[in-house]
Amino acid sequence: MEKNFDKLRSFSAILLVVIFIASCNGYNNQNAREEPATPGLALEHIDTTQSPRDDFFKYVNGNWLKNTEIPEDQGRWGSFNELREANNEIVMAVLNEAAESDQFPDGTDERKVADFYATGMDSTRAEAAGITPLKPYLERIEAIENLDDLQEYLSLQQVDGGNAFFGFGLLPDLKNSEVMATYLFQRGLGLPDRDYYTKTDSKSVELRDKYVKHVSRMLQYIGYDAKQAGQASKSIMRIETQLAEAALTNVERRNIPLLYNKYAVADLTEFSSNFNWEKYLADMGASGLDTIIVTQPKFMTAVNSVFTNEPVSSWKDYLKWHAIDGASPFLNHEVVKANFDFFGTELRGTTAMRPRWKRVLAQTNGALGEALGKLYVSEAFPPEAKENAEEMVNNILAAFGDRIRGLEWMSDSTKEKALAKLSTFTVKIGYPDKWRDYSNLVIEKPGIEQSSEAYGSYFNNVVNANRFEFKRQLSKLGKPVDREEWAMNPQTVNAYYNPLFNEIVFPAAILQPPFYNYQADAAVNYGGIGAVIGHEISHGFDDQGSRFDAEGNMNNWWSESDAEKFQARTGKLVDQYAAYTPLDSVFVNGALTLGENIGDLGGINVAYDGLQRHLNTSGRPEAIDGFTPEQRFFISWATIWRIKYRDETLRTQINTDPHSPGMYRANGPISNLASFYQAFDVQEGDGMWRADSIRVQIW
Repeated sequence: MEKNFDKLRSFSAILLVVIFIASCNGYNNQNAREEPATPGLALEHIDTTQSPRDDFFKYVNGNWLKNTEIPEDQGRWGSFNELREANNEIVMAVLNEAAESDQFPDGTDERKVADFYATGMDSTRAEAAGITPLKPYLERIEAIENLDDLQEYLSLQQVDGGNAFFGFGLLPDLKNSEVMATYLFQRGLGLPDRDYYTKTDSKSVELRDKYVKHVSRMLQYIGYDAKQAGQASKSIMRIETQLAEAALTNVERRNIPLLYNKYAVADLTEFSSNFNWEKYLADMGASGLDTIIVTQPKFMTAVNSVFTNEPVSSWKDYLKWHAIDGASPFLNHEVVKANFDFFGTELRGTTAMRPRWKRVLAQTNGALGEALGKLYVSEAFPPEAKENAEEMVNNILAAFGDRIRGLEWMSDSTKEKALAKLSTFTVKIGYPDKWRDYSNLVIEKPGIEQSSEAYGSYFNNVVNANRFEFKRQLSKLGKPVDREEWAMNPQTVNAYYNPLFNEIVFPAAILQPPFYNYQADAAVNYGGIGAVIGHEISHGFDDQGSRFDAEGNMNNWWSESDAEKFQARTGKLVDQYAAYTPLDSVFVNGALTLGENIGDLGGINVAYDGLQRHLNTSGRPEAIDGFTPEQRFFISWATIWRIKYRDETLRTQINTDPHSPGMYRANGPISNLASFYQAFDVQEGDGMWRADSIRVQIW
C-alpha cells in the first residue's frame, strides 16, 4: 500500500472511484514455472481433522493455515500473493534478459523499461538527491498568494500526478459509451477513506491522532520545524476532515447514477465562482470542452469552502503535505521509511518493507506495463493455455444463458434483454492484440553532462510517466472510443469486467496454478479459473453492472417488478455477509461487498454448470485422489481463496474494500448451493448448513 505522487493510474482511479471495473481479486525461476508431476489439487493443504461439512475453508486449507506465516513485508498472504510473488520472478527474469540484451537500443520501449527500473533501483543516487527532486513543486506552492496562483498549481500537479483536492480524467460517457467524456472526481484525502475521518470509535480516534503525528513528521523533512509542523498538521487534518464529511460513503458510491452529474463548463462556477475553470482546463491541455461530469457535486462545494474560508497559509500546508506524501516512495530511504511506518505498519500491521526491487518493479509495471507485458507473454504464456481457456469461457457463457432462461423470478421480457446483453459480451484472454506505443515517453538516465541534481532521478521518471499517460488519455478527446484497449497488463494476476465495453478480461498471469493449469483435470480448472470467469460474467448482472445495457450504456432494461425481485434477493445476500465477524465487533459490510458477493455466488453456480456441460460432452472420469469431480471442483474453489491476515490489514480491508475476506468468499457462496450439499453430504446441524428460507439464489 504505497501512496504516491502517481497518475499512472489516474484514469484507472476514476474507474475505481466510480467503480466501473469490477475485479475478481480482493486484495490494489526463470522463464516459466515448473509444473507439478501430477497437476491438480494441493492435497497436502487439506486438514482431515476438520469436517468439510462444518467449515469448508478450514478443511481445504487447514494445514496451509497451520504451516504458513505471513511474510514480514505483507499484511495478508494467500493464493493471489503466492502467485504474484512467483510471477514477479518470471517478470524479473524477462526484464533482466532485456536489460542485458543488445537487441533493444536506446529509444525502444524495451530499453525504456530497463532504464526506468534501473533508475528506480539506484538507491545511491536517491540518497544523494534527498528531497531535491521535489523542490520545484515546493517552491511553486510557496509562491502561491491567491486563488489564481492556486489554480495554476492545481493544473500543474494534475498533469504531473498530484493528489490535491480533486481529480480530472477521461472515461467513456456512462450514457453514451461510444463517446469519451471528461470527469471531475473526489481526491485529496490522506487516509484511505472518508470513514477514517468521521468514525468516533476509539480505534478510529487513535488512528487519526497517529495520522496527524505522521503528517507533522513528514513536513519536517521539507523544512518545517517541529512547532510549525505540529500546527500545520492540525490545519491539514481540519481541511481533509471538511472534504471527507462532504464525500459520498463507499456504499453510496456504488449507486452509479449518483455519480453522473453533467454540467456545462460555464456552469462549474456553481462550485467556485472565483475559480476560472476554462483556464484550469486549458492549462492542462483540455481547452474547448463544452461539458464535464462531476461525480460528487457536494464534495466540490466543500472544496470551494476551503478555497473561500481557509487562509492561504493553510492551502500551502495542505499542498506541501500532499506533495511530500505522494513523492515519498521515490525519494531517499529516510522518507520512504517514514511513509511505510504509517501506511505500512499502522494501517496494515507489516513490520518490514517489501524489498526495493519489488517496489520498483510494481512501479515499472504501472509506468510501462504493456512494454514489459510484451516481453512477459513471449516467454511465459503457452498458446495451449489460451486455447483451453477460450473453450472454458464459451461453456460458462452458455451455462449462464441457460440459468437466465431458467429463472423463475424474472419475466420473459427482461430475460430477453439479459440474454441480449450476454450475447454481446467481448472476451479478452492473455494480452492485447495491439500493444501500447511508448515512443513519446521520456525516461531520464543520469549523466555527468546534466547539471540538475534531480535529472535522472526515480521521482523524475515517475513524473515523466504520469505526464505521458495524462497526455495519452487527453489525446482521446474527440476520437472514437478504443475498445481494444486493456485496463490491466498481461503480467497482472487478476481479471475484470468493464460494463462500458461489456467485456470480460483475463490477463495471462492469472492463467496459472492454482487458478488454472491446462494439464489438470477439468474439475480443478472449472473450480478455479472457471469460477473466476463466472465471477466476471456475473459482474455484468450485479447491483452495478445490471445498470448497463448490451451497448455498455447506463440504461434501465429492467421491468419495475423484476427490479424489485432482484433487490429482494440481493438484500438477503447483504444480510448474510453482514453477519460475518472477522474481528471482535468488526462486521463485514454486506452493502459495500454486495457486487463482489453477487459475482462469487453467480460465478461458482455457473462454473459448476459449465463443468457439468463439459462432463456431459467429454465423459465423466473416475474419482481422482479419492474425490469425485464435483468434490474436486469445490476443493479447487476454496483453494483459490486461501488467505491469512494481520488484524490491521483485515480491519483496513473491511473499512475500504468491496471484496469480502477470503474465508467468507470460500464458504459464503457455497453455503447457498444444493450442489455443494450433495457433493459433501451436508445436513441440517452442520456448520455449512443454511436453511432453505435464507439460502440465496440470484443468477
